[in-house]
Amino acid sequence: MEKEHTINTILYATDLGENTRPVFRAALSLAKAYNASIIMLHVVEPMSSSLRAVVDTYLSEVDAKKIYQDNMQSVLESMKVRLKNYCDEEFGPQKVSSLPVSEMLVVSGRTSEEILKAAEKGKADIIVLGKSTRKILGNEIAGSAARRVPRHSKIPVLIVPNI
Repeated sequence: MEKEHTINTILYATDLGENTRPVFRAALSLAKAYNASIIMLHVVEPMSSSLRAVVDTYLSEVDAKKIYQDNMQSVLESMKVRLKNYCDEEFGPQKVSSLPVSEMLVVSGRTSEEILKAAEKGKADIIVLGKSTRKILGNEIAGSAARRVPRHSKIPVLIVPNI
């Protein structure tokens, strides 16, 4: 007989966009149904190679490294504040402490890779993320994380439409 799948930890990945609240509500609903905790994750993409090349051209290696580190730290701190404000706006500051959110993470890297790493490190039982779409030649195409994460994940992935 196959073992029943239990959900104790949910990894909720967000880009903090304006249409992500339905995705967060789905993660909360799942957490309530399974009495699970949620790890919230936001990934900040690193500086593009073209921008990095411009910085490297005009600054010494030491100055460029300091700028990369300082700016990334500043962005990560800013995103942590945005993540907390997001929860406050959705539920009110007094209710945030009662939410099943056990951890709020902001990391830098390639989104799909960081989601998979955080899921493994946090021992998540399921990943919840939104299906961001953009139009290419008139067709809606799912975002790269919504395409890559399910393909490489070892755990179930719930993709929720961002509508």
